[in-house]
Amino acid sequence: MSLFVGIDIGTQGIKLLAYDPERRQVVATAGAALELISREDGTREQLASWWIDGLRDCFAQLGPAVRARIAAIGVSGQQHGFVPLDHAGQVLAPVKLWCDTSTSLECRDIMDAVGGEQRCIELAGNPILAGYTASKLPWTRKHRADAYRNLATVLLPHDYVNFYLTEQRYTEYGDASGTGWLDVRSRQWSPDLLAAIDPKRDLMTCLPPLVELGTTFVISRATAAELGLPHTVRVCVGGGDNMMAAIGTGNVVPGRLTMSLGTSGTLFAFADHPVVDESGGWAAFCASSDGWLPLICTMNCTVATETMARLFKLKPGEGEALLASTRPGADGLVLLPFFNGERTPNLPDSRGCLFGMDLLNTTPANAYRAAMEGATYSLRNGYDAFIGTGLRFDRICLTGGGSNSAVWRQMVADVFGLPVDVPEQTEGAAFGAALQALWSHQREHGGKGSLADFVLDHVRMQDAYSAAPQTAHAEAYRAHYRRFLRHLDAVTPPQNF
Repeated sequence: MSLFVGIDIGTQGIKLLAYDPERRQVVATAGAALELISREDGTREQLASWWIDGLRDCFAQLGPAVRARIAAIGVSGQQHGFVPLDHAGQVLAPVKLWCDTSTSLECRDIMDAVGGEQRCIELAGNPILAGYTASKLPWTRKHRADAYRNLATVLLPHDYVNFYLTEQRYTEYGDASGTGWLDVRSRQWSPDLLAAIDPKRDLMTCLPPLVELGTTFVISRATAAELGLPHTVRVCVGGGDNMMAAIGTGNVVPGRLTMSLGTSGTLFAFADHPVVDESGGWAAFCASSDGWLPLICTMNCTVATETMARLFKLKPGEGEALLASTRPGADGLVLLPFFNGERTPNLPDSRGCLFGMDLLNTTPANAYRAAMEGATYSLRNGYDAFIGTGLRFDRICLTGGGSNSAVWRQMVADVFGLPVDVPEQTEGAAFGAALQALWSHQREHGGKGSLADFVLDHVRMQDAYSAAPQTAHAEAYRAHYRRFLRHLDAVTPPQNF
């Protein structure tokens, strides 16, 4: 029977899975690590060629029999990255990523050009935050003039992988929401914001067409031959990693909340109408499932635990084992885990800070717990913005690498005071991409059902991984979370209140 492949182009690596819908099983997986270019000015970049090399490696890990059964592919990609192409389709410069904060000044310049942050929200539903694609264009104009001058097409990371697969330049509404120049209410490019980015150039000519959910493109013959795939393989529209994780966790109907514990941390909920916060407290994105996806993103999640593990020279898995000797609150240690700067709250120039150290509590175990707690509290701070507007949720669906940690699952349940579920397919973004590819393929062959009904039929939870709040721990976390917020207030400049 046919297989449907989901590919997730992340910051740290590429994940690929092949799903058999008849058996309701993932029958093959593959992965490839990625490097990251980092500099002290906040630069975080990758070469687009690394993604393609990793993709080739992933398909090579699949046996010929598996590759021969592949019918369709969906691509999930890290949001906000800027892939500049020339007319011939050549990449003109390293890709500035979602976690790049070197363009903070350009964010302010763009918003000033349209009349301020509030006017920006009126025009497109979102302010221009650090990491969004918009600020990367004027930065490139200043610092990579040749690349900007030869720019013919602006692509996002998942768009570029689709371009490699199909030789077609296109994008879709969910991922495009993270550019900063898509009006999420009307689902149209904003001429005012594009003019604010560059008043001397018509950037509209550099934007790929927006295509609808369900659209597919045939794989190019050259790419099919290179990857050992049938030349009949179809490629669906795909989307940003958060949008694909929403599909992969069943977050396709109102009232559901998904939390992703990856390099970044995210909270998102499906809505059937635009959900815009006039104060810019969250990202008012479109979904990649014909809806909207209000989303809160922190730029430091597993980055925090991995940084502490590296600092204390912990072996893989050792940090998790050490947590058994700690208790909620890490004996008073508090970490503001802003190693990449931060988006929520909007502190792009912030840095990680460890507070409360004394001669007894400064141990590898407590530092590791403080990192995990700090990342969780950052998400709770964003969640409070959701709750403040009247949104309500009855449970959390957890995905991403952090969901593999039993301690972290219980911590989320206790800090948020909600039961936690984990899908059988913990790689929600890759699985969501596979499901979108499957639904698009079936629709192309006469299928009539909605994507939401289809997804809910395929996404299943792991009962053994569920967690419920524990009263004693929840009370301890409430007190420690207040301490976290006091430290956060102390380092927040007045203009960010």
